[in-house]
Amino acid sequence: MTDGTRLTGITPAEMSSEQRAVYDAIVTSPRGASSRLDADGSLPGPFNAMLLSPAVGMALQNLGSALRYESTLPDLVRELVILLVAGRADSAYEQYAHEPLAREAGADEETLAELRSGNLPTEVSDEVAAALGVADALLGWGLDDEAYAAAVASVGEAWLFEINAVVGYYQLLARQLGLFGVLAPEGER
Repeated sequence: MTDGTRLTGITPAEMSSEQRAVYDAIVTSPRGASSRLDADGSLPGPFNAMLLSPAVGMALQNLGSALRYESTLPDLVRELVILLVAGRADSAYEQYAHEPLAREAGADEETLAELRSGNLPTEVSDEVAAALGVADALLGWGLDDEAYAAAVASVGEAWLFEINAVVGYYQLLARQLGLFGVLAPEGER
């Protein structure tokens, strides 16, 4: 059983060949080492649900991997955008999974506490503030022409595209985690 309350973990022995391909892609990706397999070999967090529909799961796995390891966003910017989404969605698992990555990238505890509460941090660099401002607007479902022009001026079109993709992907994961009742491990929130 995974750390979720609604979805039973799918063990390697129970997987179809299509599910096993998704599983292998997740476990062997750069994030595989940090995926923390459950004791029975099933995937934790949002990854177990990706096995329910292997074609969609593989696409999500590939998108998540591209956002984490191939985008132009600096690690700190990406992780803080993820944590803003997690804070707004009250996604304890995403907070548990990404706060250590944000710390490694240079985030301080005050910034993490503000994001955990769903608030924009007050003491960050101009670059981080600009990126989080864009993410905040996107979480409100978009940018009017004036806000779009300001976002392009502050972060550029490529970052705007990538921030939008990070916001959308992690909103989807937060919804998936909520749907299947996936919680942070005991004592981790």
